[in-house]
Amino acid sequence: MQELQKKLDILAEDFEKAYAKLEIEEKISRLEQLEKEVAEPEVWRDVEKATAKNQELAKLNDETQPWVLLRTQLEDIRELIEISDDSLRNEITGQIDAMKGSFDELKKSLRFTGPYDDKDAIVRITSGAGGTEAMDWASMLERMYLRYFENKGFKVTLLERVAGEEAGIKTAVYEVSGVNVYGLLKSEHGVHRLVRLSPFNANNLRQTSFALVEILPVIKANTEVMIDEKDLRIDVYHSGGHGGQSVNTTNSAVRITHIPTNTVVAIQNERSQLQNKEKAMEILRGKLVQMQLEQHAATIGELRAGESAGWGQQIRNYVLQPYKLVKDTRTGYEETDPDAVLDGKLDGLIEAYLENA
Repeated sequence: MQELQKKLDILAEDFEKAYAKLEIEEKISRLEQLEKEVAEPEVWRDVEKATAKNQELAKLNDETQPWVLLRTQLEDIRELIEISDDSLRNEITGQIDAMKGSFDELKKSLRFTGPYDDKDAIVRITSGAGGTEAMDWASMLERMYLRYFENKGFKVTLLERVAGEEAGIKTAVYEVSGVNVYGLLKSEHGVHRLVRLSPFNANNLRQTSFALVEILPVIKANTEVMIDEKDLRIDVYHSGGHGGQSVNTTNSAVRITHIPTNTVVAIQNERSQLQNKEKAMEILRGKLVQMQLEQHAATIGELRAGESAGWGQQIRNYVLQPYKLVKDTRTGYEETDPDAVLDGKLDGLIEAYLENA
């Protein structure tokens, strides 16, 4: 059984290195602290604060439990090897191989070491020039991502959605929650190009359409991203969305402009002006952080207007005619079944990006 013991030792050593690098023990300590806090009745006097703690607790639990479970399994197998004879060799070998497979999956978390990779994400889809054709393409992307989020078990909240006059969407904004969501989805940030036979053209001509997908980290606390109040212009106006008479007859919609970078965020989906302002600020922080990453700026104050990648960064082509192919322009990764990709099969494209990042 010595060779099995050696195989287990190598696996356990690699496991402990990853366990330490991801600070699992520290996260467990934070989890235990949060459990005590949310168990106190006083914390629920501030429902918003208590809910945030509960959400952090659930996220930490999802992140740490697989590591705790695998560590326990490693210890159990070590004890089993010590008391077993050769009759259990095949069974133990199978268990070690299964744990190695589980560890290889968990190790993927090591790719998410960026400053915001563990954050939730704002996903904003905007149709490009081209009228109904482009708006239909934006709605196809919306469906693709919603199917992907569903398959991953992510929590999805609609923040804003503006439908096109004839078909599709002009824009849609979602908040997506889960483990390492921003780190996983940041590969999707950029311009997506579609080539197909147009269903909106009487001559059925080949048409090229564009849509912009923005992936922004969710940053709820002002302390994480410092924005000078004097750099903001805040406008309120009548909401044009659904929600009842009170929404449509009060100045509940909010538009915030970050003057130095001319970055504008408008939200009208929530019922109150305060809620819309908080959500707009959350999105603005994400936009400015994304710009900071793109411009390699040390602080928000160093950002320069007009230098975000935006519509200039085409990242992926989806060709439905005259052949079928999805190709990422950054990694060269290809999928020959666009229908599957547009149905939410994005793992290959995202994995290729993360491996090359």
